Amino acid sequence: MPVIQKLRFAAYLILLCFFTACRPDPSTTAAAGRCYYISNAGSDANEGTQAAPFKTLGKLTHTHLQPGDTVYLQGGQTFDGTLFIDSAAGTHENPVVITSSGNGRAVINGGDSNAIALYKCNFIKLVNIHCQGAGRKTGNVKDGIALNTCSNIWLNDIDVSGFQKSGVLVYDCDIVYIDHLQAHDNGFAGIAVSGDYGKHNCSNIHITHSDAFNNPGDPTNLTNHSGNGIIAGYCKKVTIEYCTATNNGWDMPRTGNGPVGIWCFEADSVTIQHCISYANKTSKGGGDGGGYDLDGGVTNSVIQYCLSYNNQGSGFGIFQYAGAGNWHDNIIRYNISENDGAVSPAQAGVFIWNSSRDTNQFKNCLFYNNVIYNVKVAAISYDKESEHAGFSFYNNIFVGADNLITGKMDGDTFTGNDWWSLHGGFDIGSNTSFIAWARQNMQEQYNGKLVGCNAKPLFSNPGNTSTVLPGNLAAFNNYQLPAGDSLRSKGVNLQAIFGINNGGKTFNGNNAPAIGMGASF
Repeated sequence: MPVIQKLRFAAYLILLCFFTACRPDPSTTAAAGRCYYISNAGSDANEGTQAAPFKTLGKLTHTHLQPGDTVYLQGGQTFDGTLFIDSAAGTHENPVVITSSGNGRAVINGGDSNAIALYKCNFIKLVNIHCQGAGRKTGNVKDGIALNTCSNIWLNDIDVSGFQKSGVLVYDCDIVYIDHLQAHDNGFAGIAVSGDYGKHNCSNIHITHSDAFNNPGDPTNLTNHSGNGIIAGYCKKVTIEYCTATNNGWDMPRTGNGPVGIWCFEADSVTIQHCISYANKTSKGGGDGGGYDLDGGVTNSVIQYCLSYNNQGSGFGIFQYAGAGNWHDNIIRYNISENDGAVSPAQAGVFIWNSSRDTNQFKNCLFYNNVIYNVKVAAISYDKESEHAGFSFYNNIFVGADNLITGKMDGDTFTGNDWWSLHGGFDIGSNTSFIAWARQNMQEQYNGKLVGCNAKPLFSNPGNTSTVLPGNLAAFNNYQLPAGDSLRSKGVNLQAIFGINNGGKTFNGNNAPAIGMGASF
C-alpha cells in the first residue's frame, strides 16, 4: 500500500462512516427494491438471488434496474468485462446501489475497455469496488469509469488503475459526488471532468478526499498534454477539496504544454481548496508539471488553503492560451508554494503566461496572503508572452533564491507584500534596493507611503515540507511566523482599502486577521 494510503487510513474510516450514513443501508435498500447478486460460481440462467446468483456483468447490463435495487458483486472475486448501464434510474430516497458483498472488494477487470460505463443514468451509487484495466501501455484504450450524461451519481471508496485515458471521466453530467477515490497508474489523468464545448452542460461536481497519483501520461497522445492528476474543463460549479496529486506526468510522450497536478480550464465557479499537490512532473523538455493551474478560459474561480511543493512546474500557474474563452475574476489566496518550478520553463513558484497576447482576454486576478518560498529559482516569473491587466498582489510573502521576479510585470499592482532574496536580501532585475525598486516602479505604496517590506521572514521550518495528508494542513505550521513578528501585522486592510473580502479564514483554518501578511496564522 502506498505511504499516502497508510497515513490516511484512520481519517478515511471516519469519513467513510459519515458517507455511509448518507447512502442507503443494504437492508433498507432491499426493502425498497430488489437485491441482485453476481458471483463467479453463479449462472446467467439463475434468478440473481443470493442463493442463485448471476455470473457475468453482461447479465446485469440487460437487467432493468429499479429504484431501491442493490447489486452485490462477490467480494474478493474478479469479473471480466464492462459493467455498462444505460438509462437506469433510482430516486433520491431509493437510489440504485452497486457494491461489493462478503469479504474483500470485488474487482471489475475492464481489460482493453471501460470497467464501468453509465449512460443517461440517475441516482446511482457505486461503492467499494476496484476497477482495473490492462494498462495504459499494455492494451487498454479507454477510461476506467465513464459517466456520460448522468445526474446524481455517487462514487465512494473506489480504486481505479490501469486505463490509458482517465481513471474516472465525468462527461456532461450534473450533480456528481466523488469521495475517497484512488486513481493511479492511468494515462491521461486520474480524474477528469469535461463536457461539450462551453461551460454549461457539466456542472455541480464535487471531488473530495481523493488521491490521483502516478498517472504518467497517455502514450498515444502526441499533440497535447497528458499525465494530469485532477483536471476540470468545459464545466461549472466544481469543488475539489481535501485531495492529493503526486508523481503524475512523468511519462508524457512529447514536449510542449504539459500536465498539472490539480487544475481547470474553460470552467466557471471552480473552487480548489485544502488540497496538496506535490512532486508532479512533466516530460523531459516539456512544459508545466506544476501543482495547481487556473488555465485558459477560467472565470470566477478560486484556489485557497492549498499546499504545493517540489513540483517540476510552478506551484501556481496563471495561464491563458490562444483560442480560449476570456479569463477573468479569479482569486488565489492563503496558499503555500515551496521549491516549485525549478525544472520546467516556469523557473518560479508562480508563473504567468498568455499566448493570446490580448489583455482583454486575460484580466482581473487577485493574488493575496500566499507564501511563495523558493531556494532554487524565483518567486514569480512572467513569460515573454504574458500580456494581462488588473493583476493585484497583496499581503504575500515572496522568498526567492536570487532574482525575485523574472520577466516583465506589465502593470501589475504589488501592495503590502514582503520580499526576501536568500542570497542578497533583495534582487529584482538589476535593482538590489527594495526602496529604490518600489519608488521607480510605483509599487508597495499607498497614499504616498511605503507599505511593503524587505525583511527575512522567520518561518518555523521552511524548505522541509513532507506533509501528504490534507487532513493535517490545519496543523501545518512550517510557514507560520512566530508570535510578535512584525510581519504578522504588516499587511494592508483589503476590506477597508479596496473592498476585498479576504475570505475570513487562513491556510490553517483560523480567523484571518485584517492586516495579516502571509498564509498561516
